[in-house]
Amino acid sequence: MNKPTIYDCSIIEIGKHQHEKGNISVIENGRSIPFEVNRVFYLYDIPGGEDRGAHAHKECHQFLVAVSGAFDIILDDGKTKRTVTLNRPYLGLHIPPGIWAGEIGFSSGSVCLVLASHLYDAGDYIRDYNQFLAYKNGDDKIS
Repeated sequence: MNKPTIYDCSIIEIGKHQHEKGNISVIENGRSIPFEVNRVFYLYDIPGGEDRGAHAHKECHQFLVAVSGAFDIILDDGKTKRTVTLNRPYLGLHIPPGIWAGEIGFSSGSVCLVLASHLYDAGDYIRDYNQFLAYKNGDDKIS
């Protein structure tokens, strides 16, 4: 079983094209991020003090962008934890499968854009931290 670590998570610069009428950043399949995008969703209107995420995926890659505002992502590979702050709309965080991630500390008006490699599949999620640890230790049969 592939056992990604938090060091496999990477900040990727999307780049920005500046213009006097406003900037644009572009994400293209096969060019900008290390997977093909099959699903896009975004988180917004998150009440102060609330967090999101707190799960891992078995197969799905994710790429998160703070298109507005700022928030932190706590990454956990079962052995090591790392916190990454996203606060620029031209930077994103690639999270490979097998990493526990939770988004916290959303500033007012934050919008978190998520690009995912897979369509939604409830069976791909690991939502219990103890089951995540078992999965990381080789128990592929967790539900």
